[in-house]
Amino acid sequence: MGKPTGFLEYKRKNNREERPEERIQHYNEFHQPLPERERREQASRCTDCGVPFCQAGMDFDGGTVGCPLNNLIPEWNDFLYRGNYQQAFHRLMKTSNFPEFTSRVCPGLCEEACTGNLYKGAVTVRDNELAIIEWGYANGKMDPHPPTVRTGKKVVVVGSGPAGLAVADQLNRRGHSVTVLEKEDRIGGLLMYGIPNMKLEKWVIDRRRVRMEADGVEFLTGVCVGKDVTPKQLEEQYDAVILACGAPVPRDLPVPGREGKGIGFAVPYLTASTKSLLDGIKLDPFMNAKGKRVLVIGGGDTANDCIGTAVRQGAKKITQFLRREEEPLTRAADNPWPEPPVVRKDGYGQQECVAVYGKDPRSYATRVKEFVLDEGGKVKAAIGIKLERVIDEATGKKITRDIEGSEFEVKCDMVLIAAGFTGADSALAESFGLHTDKKGNVPGTCPASHKTAVPHVFVAGDMRRGASLVVWAIREGRETAREVDTYLMGYSNLA
Repeated sequence: MGKPTGFLEYKRKNNREERPEERIQHYNEFHQPLPERERREQASRCTDCGVPFCQAGMDFDGGTVGCPLNNLIPEWNDFLYRGNYQQAFHRLMKTSNFPEFTSRVCPGLCEEACTGNLYKGAVTVRDNELAIIEWGYANGKMDPHPPTVRTGKKVVVVGSGPAGLAVADQLNRRGHSVTVLEKEDRIGGLLMYGIPNMKLEKWVIDRRRVRMEADGVEFLTGVCVGKDVTPKQLEEQYDAVILACGAPVPRDLPVPGREGKGIGFAVPYLTASTKSLLDGIKLDPFMNAKGKRVLVIGGGDTANDCIGTAVRQGAKKITQFLRREEEPLTRAADNPWPEPPVVRKDGYGQQECVAVYGKDPRSYATRVKEFVLDEGGKVKAAIGIKLERVIDEATGKKITRDIEGSEFEVKCDMVLIAAGFTGADSALAESFGLHTDKKGNVPGTCPASHKTAVPHVFVAGDMRRGASLVVWAIREGRETAREVDTYLMGYSNLA
């Protein structure tokens, strides 16, 4: 720890953020880095705790405490404070394949677990991470370094989301020849089309692709397994097949009127918006919120991204239904640190709604009871009903139930369902002779394994774990790569 009094001298200071009224005029990232002196001051706030929960990455009481990648956070914070960016960069890259992604889109499990939360706020770990990796790119530290020796083993990765990219990066470093297949026209999976440009500008992904290709990874886009190439062909041509196809099946709402026109899922909407932005093509009217009353159903990051996108498209009004109750502003007594904090968080989309429409879009403890359609079968309203948490007398457990007589109507022309995901593409899994479990995931041969029951076929990321965070997908990719490497070589020296 370079400055023992740093956390006493300096308050937490985030990267500068454009005002909502300004940033909704564009689709670019809206955070600006702090000057060098202030960045080092923020790094000095890290106290190098005796037990650094920030890097723990452990499951605890249904949540995750600290970084799943076990990033060496106190170490690179110390080097950053001292101005030794080179050593900070090397320590960061020991555990993280893609800091340029996680520093932009990760919710910051490390910061939630930071001891600084007990005093003047957590260390700005994400912003520090971003400063380090961008320094690396700007100073030649991310120049290509292809392996000098190849093993002669060929590996194919199906899917180019964060898990697939991490698998490919790790196995390529080991010297295996890696090909990545992606069904879309660009690599990145949900990084490319599920996360809006204002959170992760797409040149960041393209930059990484260029680096990985220079290192020897082959990317083939527009290739759909089962259509353009069969599972049997992959198993015959490669020494190992890794499935990293995500958990794309969306959770639907089985309520009356669901078949109505104007009701759709969140990811296709976000995908259409990003493709329109990148390719300069006109949006399909169904995917354009301009002038519409939009209802977003769901309370996660994807719902917030839909809100932010709809604001930029010029929605007339936005309402959000969340099943959960409104969280307190501060931790409750039964939610002590370092547990993940159950507190209210205002996403950028909600902030922008307040700025544009003068009110928070959220309706807590609410579900859709029914959609109302016009004579042409198009949605014109949704009937919401309030929810309450009660104790089930039979089981003694808390359950959610409707509050009788609490129905209300919300006028809407467009409904975006962002209610989460139910698992992997079962048809794709079955084409490889695999099955999905009761959670909709493709399991390994045991809970800790990524190897499937089919010889030389492995599974990684959300496809195995279920829908989760980018940082967890990268960890999954690294673990899978180590297991594949051991399968191919008899041992592994991958971290």
